[in-house]
Amino acid sequence: MIALSRVSKIYESSAGPVGVLRELDLTVAATETVAITGPSGSGKTTLLNLLGALDQPTSGTVTIDGVALGGLDPAAAARFRSRSIGFIFQLHYLLPQCSVLENVLVPRLAGAWTEAASTTLARAEALLEQVGLRDRMTHLPWQLSGGEQLRAAIARALINQPKIILADEPTGSLDPATGERIADLLLSTHAGARAALVVVTHNPALAQRMQKTYRLEAGRLVS
Repeated sequence: MIALSRVSKIYESSAGPVGVLRELDLTVAATETVAITGPSGSGKTTLLNLLGALDQPTSGTVTIDGVALGGLDPAAAARFRSRSIGFIFQLHYLLPQCSVLENVLVPRLAGAWTEAASTTLARAEALLEQVGLRDRMTHLPWQLSGGEQLRAAIARALINQPKIILADEPTGSLDPATGERIADLLLSTHAGARAALVVVTHNPALAQRMQKTYRLEAGRLVS
């Protein structure tokens, strides 16, 4: 499902080039769960952005589900993200003026979907029930706790039935007990979606629950 071959990422700065990732190789099978750990600034989010077609490597190839991302123009990359990848961002990015249900439906506004609106709505409601927000569908984001906002973001990531779920520090701002419940939820929703799951995390307890764990050190992945 995911294949990185000799991927490097170098940023230009006033002080000269800064190498963040150095000739990474990584494969992730369909339905596999993988954790990426490492200190702040090690390139974890950069790697996640490359996997999500939000950025391009300086060299090397990123292939997702048989598609070489380097060959996509911006419009094609956007369509690919919409149809194949579900993002769970650390800051959630829920629209404050929209209800929880409307936030889950937002990814359906782009992509020229042909599915009937009633089918999409039913799936959104089912996802919110699955993540325990059945009674919060009409609430606004500010009326939710941090854990509830994260659960809404998980449901939103799954609305397009992605082949890959990318999660950036999903338990970073939660207490240990809530973090454990979110880990349970991530793994159960991942299993139901039958998608590959890649989690960037500082949380060793969450990382240990993934099938594979890698650590980013000096721009390289260590198994």
